[in-house]
Amino acid sequence: MSDRQRHRRFCLRTAEGEALPPNTLAELLRGCERLRQIQAQIAAIEAAQRRQLKEAPEGGPHPVIRLLATVKGVGVTTAELLVREALSRPLRDRRAVARYAGLTGAPDESGSRRRERGLAKAGNARVRRALIQLAWRFLRHQPDSALAQWFRQRTQDGRRPTRKTMIVALARKLLIALWELATTGAVPQDVRLHATI
Repeated sequence: MSDRQRHRRFCLRTAEGEALPPNTLAELLRGCERLRQIQAQIAAIEAAQRRQLKEAPEGGPHPVIRLLATVKGVGVTTAELLVREALSRPLRDRRAVARYAGLTGAPDESGSRRRERGLAKAGNARVRRALIQLAWRFLRHQPDSALAQWFRQRTQDGRRPTRKTMIVALARKLLIALWELATTGAVPQDVRLHATI
């Protein structure tokens, strides 16, 4: 921690303009130290993943991981999770891919009445969480892609369905697009790629 950062932390004030109590300041400093440790651990994990990909670029699932990581907005960690958890499985079609991640609806049928109860959540929860986070990142990093434009068209007027509902739909479409990229090499429409990872 630099002297400037240390000085800035000791100059913190409450909303009333008073200095922070000593215990609060100590807790804040411990929280900052934990954050630094976590960031260092994440950096070490990412460096190890990149080193493994460089040491054996054609071994096992590494070519697919490298391919997915070239999509702008998809990091190496997310690509590895998707490939190892979902995309390396022999899934027969688009519906099977979405079902595996738990990104399909759960219909509620009673007599002639039919309605959706929301997500089935019967699939892989880690993949589902990663895809929903990836969908939000994808909107930021790929604003000109066909998928992002599809999302904006359906959420621009502010009426139902909500952005929260539509981000799940975008995550499903994104997973299917990445599955097609991994299996056939077809790049989704207007998606930008990095030259290398």
